Amino acid sequence: MWVLGIGAYLLARLIGVGVLALMAAVADEPFLDQFAPWDGQWYIDIAERGYFELGKTTLDADERLYSAAPFAFFPALPSAMSVVAVFGVPLPVAGVIVTTVAGLLAVPAIMRIAEHIDPRPCVGLVLVVLTSAAPMSITLSMVYTEALFMAAAAWALVGVLERRWWLAGACTLLAGLSRSTAVVLIAVVVAAAVWAMWREREGWRPLAAVALAPLGLLGWWATVVVATGDTWQAIELRGWNTEWDFGAEAVEWITATLTSEMRAWETIGAMIMVATVVLAVLLVRRVPWPLVAYGAGVVALTLGSSGLPFAKPRFVFVGLFVLLLPVAIGLVNRRASTLVAVLAGYVLIGTWLSAYSLTVWPHAI
Repeated sequence: MWVLGIGAYLLARLIGVGVLALMAAVADEPFLDQFAPWDGQWYIDIAERGYFELGKTTLDADERLYSAAPFAFFPALPSAMSVVAVFGVPLPVAGVIVTTVAGLLAVPAIMRIAEHIDPRPCVGLVLVVLTSAAPMSITLSMVYTEALFMAAAAWALVGVLERRWWLAGACTLLAGLSRSTAVVLIAVVVAAAVWAMWREREGWRPLAAVALAPLGLLGWWATVVVATGDTWQAIELRGWNTEWDFGAEAVEWITATLTSEMRAWETIGAMIMVATVVLAVLLVRRVPWPLVAYGAGVVALTLGSSGLPFAKPRFVFVGLFVLLLPVAIGLVNRRASTLVAVLAGYVLIGTWLSAYSLTVWPHAI
């Protein structure tokens, strides 16, 4: 069945890229430039020049020279790009290759997670479609970390559900080298491992996950301190005005957006964030608690941090393969004609929103 899942994933991504090409043509924007804007250019520059060399020319949020800025970006993606580039592949293409392969690797894991909740094969297949065509799914075809992190997180959660603690720990370690959202995954994996040792009497095997899970994230944060003298959090604050504010900025942004005349992306982005909260609530009592904790944790981390409010729909994307589980189950319970019609509309809307965020919306996503 996972072969069908990979086929569905590739079809959704093909549609997404096709819609992007159409939107780029309408907006008179260079099509190929859409695959590595904003963060993508940072990863390309890091892979090409290295953190220290790039830092000689980088700026902070106030446009002052700030050599530590590149260290806000985690090393897994640029490192993988550099490996692919050894074979003569241009770095932008190498980045797309890495994210495409990572997305494909995530598919069997997503289907395995769905199978643990509902054994009907169609549920996993529908969940793959919902994830790969969701708003901001275009990042799965860009030089961005969403695909890499999603693959690592999905397999880590498979490890938790199947009590394969080495798998859970190793994949969480990789996730920690990909992006800061790993803090949620680490908490879930460590908590599940401790629970398994304490209440489920699994002996010492879960210690592998406890030991491995934090190493990637904590190792990178320690590297940042040694290399720059600043913490990663301090770099995020100075470079992007990003810090934990308990959701103050998110509440202000969503409230202002939904109660005033705003542009389309702002309104849609706010509605997406509200929807993710609803989806997180729907997970409760429907799926095992590690999945609830991961999905709700990604939403909470996204809403609870300030900086780049318009990019929050992208930040929360890596939780959708869990958050959309109740939706997938509900759709499979409907008639086949209803399922097909809803998925077709969903794919078109999700891919359009993704393309809109790149070709029409003028700010970083």
